Amino acid sequence: MRLDRATWLSRAWLSLAWLLLALLSITAASAGDAPLAIPETVVTATRVPTPIEQIPAGVTVIDRATIDAHGYNTIAEALSDVPGLHVSPSGGPGGQTSVFLRGTNSDHVLVLRDGMPINDAADPTSAFNFGVDTLSDVERIEIIRGPMAALYGSGAIGGVINLISRRGSQPGVHWSGDLAGGYPALVRGNLTASGIQGPVDFAITAESQSQRGYDALPQRESSYTGVPQGFRDRILTLNLGYTPVEGTRLSLFLRADTSYFGFNTLGTPTFDDSNSNGQASSLLGRIGGTTHLFNGQLETGLFLGQLQDDRRYLEPLAPADPNQAASDSRYHSYRTDLQWNNTLHLDDLIALPGLSASAMTFGYEFTGDTAKVRVNENFAGSPSTQRTSAYMSTHAAYAGLQTTLLQRLALTAQLRQDWVDQNAPTTWRVGGVYDLKRIATHLKVAYGTAFRAPSLFDRFGVDSFGYVGNPNLKPEQSQGWEAGFTSDIPAAGRSDFATLGATYFDQRIRDLLVNVPTSETMNTEVNLASAHLHGVETEATLRPAYWIDLHATYSFLNTASDGEPAGQGSQLLRRPQNQASADVTIRPLTGLSVVTTVIYTGSDRDFLIDDSGNNSLQPGVGQHGLVANLAINYRLTPRVEFYVNGWNIFYSKFEPVNGYQIPGPTALAGIRFRL
Repeated sequence: MRLDRATWLSRAWLSLAWLLLALLSITAASAGDAPLAIPETVVTATRVPTPIEQIPAGVTVIDRATIDAHGYNTIAEALSDVPGLHVSPSGGPGGQTSVFLRGTNSDHVLVLRDGMPINDAADPTSAFNFGVDTLSDVERIEIIRGPMAALYGSGAIGGVINLISRRGSQPGVHWSGDLAGGYPALVRGNLTASGIQGPVDFAITAESQSQRGYDALPQRESSYTGVPQGFRDRILTLNLGYTPVEGTRLSLFLRADTSYFGFNTLGTPTFDDSNSNGQASSLLGRIGGTTHLFNGQLETGLFLGQLQDDRRYLEPLAPADPNQAASDSRYHSYRTDLQWNNTLHLDDLIALPGLSASAMTFGYEFTGDTAKVRVNENFAGSPSTQRTSAYMSTHAAYAGLQTTLLQRLALTAQLRQDWVDQNAPTTWRVGGVYDLKRIATHLKVAYGTAFRAPSLFDRFGVDSFGYVGNPNLKPEQSQGWEAGFTSDIPAAGRSDFATLGATYFDQRIRDLLVNVPTSETMNTEVNLASAHLHGVETEATLRPAYWIDLHATYSFLNTASDGEPAGQGSQLLRRPQNQASADVTIRPLTGLSVVTTVIYTGSDRDFLIDDSGNNSLQPGVGQHGLVANLAINYRLTPRVEFYVNGWNIFYSKFEPVNGYQIPGPTALAGIRFRL
């Protein structure tokens, strides 16, 4: 059903009003007003450790305890029930997986590793593939929704996802690990040694896993064979620090990983080629140091990182393939990233009544990207090629300021100037959070701008179908605002009985790249399209008793492009209008927890593939899906935990990308230990 803007806004604000009324009624009826626990801090949102309740943005933190309790193995699994975020996988682990934040494009999500951008410069859009990386060496994931280019530069139109690595934090040597096996033919293990020995802190993680997997082709299609796409990976990570004097730390970070996987390519008609396989390898190295100067008033850090990504996709010619398709595609990218980051604590320098937690951030960043792409394909006897060999550099300077006024109003502001070849985009962001202490409610509002620089393929790529890159492209630009609240509600004798939150966001993007013909045989990218995205994100957590927690999310999204009215008929591809999740954690016995997760994804628009494997030329309305997962954890001792995990336990045949079915039921049993 198509919704006009007035109807949609009325529904959105009614939802917010209903949540606020529920909040006020429960608060008025409750008798307790005991203080809540100290909130955790988030680094990514402002570059300064800040309590999550004082951040004027949509923030989700997935820590190590949550990763273990839910049995998450891949980044895609961990992100699957984050409000405002849609994961779009093409099959199981190893398959191309995109993430859409608040309806923006998949290349509008900037991915960081400990603050360093790691998007793939060899990808045609410079997007990050969320289908390969696993979580054994990740301590926590911070997701910041909304325009964040004022902090991190190109690509942060929809938001930022920061993967924070494990690090030694306790004196001595400590071992932790995970060993498990399951169905179908799934084995995985990882081992971490971490700790602090004198001035040295360290964390070393090794992982190996292998799984048989499932056929990603939908069972409804006539060409379905059931031959699975397997997945194997090997990871080795070193995070080393040396503290010669208090307040100064020198660091070395190394990470090497290699993954092997099968995949399906959707020709017309679709053919299930069981011999198609891929390999993705990356090597990341980073050195740096941080120190505190002037009695700790200034924190300064200098970091130099190098990332190399190598991917190869091989599809041998299969005699039975009606498309007679074959390919050998190779993608190589190299990124050098230099950062000089500073935080100046102002409380002692500016002693004004009513101001607290004041800090200024400033710094410089250089990024140099090289892409070398060689794609050779053959379809129906006709060869095709794609080539990219190019380099692009970016220089940027940034500054930010944050403070708290009268212990109630937390204010933040950021400004960044980038120089990307012949373009010089300026981005900024301001926001505030007001603390209504009497009703334990925080009101937030923010406005920001962002951009995405054209990829190396956009500017310099060529292919045999007549595509020629356009070196004169401008960056895609966006501006957007958001407003919302979070509330802690005491009730039933508990100070943390419930937490409610809702955010309305509105974002416009212009100068979007569109492929257009320049002649009968040539085509290129131009800055032509625009989009309008707006929606509501809601979250609710209930803790009615010490032995049960309930967490639910609901996101509503409307998108429109090039002046079309917002509504289901004009939704951008692969952006479902409705998403919801429910997560129930039960602790019936000491040491035992049962976590049940149900994820609902509403229908979206996609290019549909029929049961005979033919691809439609016009988009249609795709499927909606419901997926249920289960995790059971039993702590035998404070150091040993047994677990059983089940994914897609009711065998949903949902196709998040039309033509690719999610993996079938998967079970895993294992043991975690900490020594």
